[in-house]
Amino acid sequence: MNEASAALESSQILQRGGALLVPGLIPQVARSSNKVSDSVGGFSFFLFSDLPCPVEFAEAVDYFMEPDLVRNFTQFSLGYVNSEERPPKMNSSRSGFGGHQTMEQRENSFYASNQTLHCGFVKGPPGSPSTGFDLDDNDKAYMSKCIVVVSSCIFGSSDFLRRPASKNMSEFAKENVCFVMFVDDQTLEKISSEGNKPDGRGYVGLWKVVVVKNLPYSDMRRTGKVPKFLSHRLFPSSRYSIWVDSKLRLVVDPMHIIEHFLWRNKSEFAISKHYDRQCVWEEVLQNKRLNKYSHREIDRQFYFYRSDGLTKFDTLGPNTPLPSYVPEGSFIIRAHTPMSNLFSCLWFNEVERFTSRDQLSFAYTYLKLRRSNPDKPFYLNMFEDCERRTLAKLFRHRVLQPPPTTGP
Repeated sequence: MNEASAALESSQILQRGGALLVPGLIPQVARSSNKVSDSVGGFSFFLFSDLPCPVEFAEAVDYFMEPDLVRNFTQFSLGYVNSEERPPKMNSSRSGFGGHQTMEQRENSFYASNQTLHCGFVKGPPGSPSTGFDLDDNDKAYMSKCIVVVSSCIFGSSDFLRRPASKNMSEFAKENVCFVMFVDDQTLEKISSEGNKPDGRGYVGLWKVVVVKNLPYSDMRRTGKVPKFLSHRLFPSSRYSIWVDSKLRLVVDPMHIIEHFLWRNKSEFAISKHYDRQCVWEEVLQNKRLNKYSHREIDRQFYFYRSDGLTKFDTLGPNTPLPSYVPEGSFIIRAHTPMSNLFSCLWFNEVERFTSRDQLSFAYTYLKLRRSNPDKPFYLNMFEDCERRTLAKLFRHRVLQPPPTTGP
């Protein structure tokens, strides 16, 4: 069977076994693929790895289930460092938002036990300026009431605003799920000029647009890790959250996603495998090949991880704990359990300490957490990337034009 026939068959078997799927989803996602071969005889052929695959969702999910009813997840109490004095001899160029975690504090933070750890939002001593990610009090009041959250962000006008497919969302989801898009002033001005100006209540479609003042990092990618990893801190009453990268448009009801990837699989954290790579060694080489970050900083991080026990992914190893050591991190589904929250804090701290390329730190963080707590399981569901493509339509990021050059 050629690839064009396979794509047609995939679209024809979209609904099977009583599964509730979005009509026309596979053709839509296939058309949005960024990896299309040259046309042959008038036909464009898609790489099969770019296609979505069937996901058997429940018929309806108009209810809410507490995480402890899904499984007896590991229980302990987490507190967070809210303020600290600036340590002497600390590099003044480093942001204070993540705090100034010592190596001893970092090591101890991996133990799943009652503790207070660094997890962003660290303030300086009284009278010192804000460390960043400042929100309006009305927005914080709104966010404090959210139980189920879908969130995304655009900083530095780096992308277009992509609205969730409202027609595919149930009335239950529209009434009970908070859809929050974090932006900065620059992005707000840009999307407003493109016809996405928030209404009087701050909404653009389903998105509640929340403006962030005083971004904590000059690196927009690192700033984006705050809402990506720290949803349990931004939404303190929430039980579940879904992170959707700005390059994606959500096309499936979030309650169906939570039911399928968390409740049905008895998991507390779900993320898809990378579509192409499995080993961190490969990810390091790819980041360097594409100059995604300073080679020296990548080497520093990679050397540290190897010296602390990170090994190559073993495809045939019977005890390999994950189906891949490299995630496709653009879509994350979480129950806000203690272990899930701890993992999110630890992963954020790695991105804060080393490079902002979170695919480099995912496996190390997971494996060290697992190694540090052999009797306290963390139920992580790593699903196929083609399933992620069923959940959201993929677009290209905005291409930013370089600033005009001035004459001599």
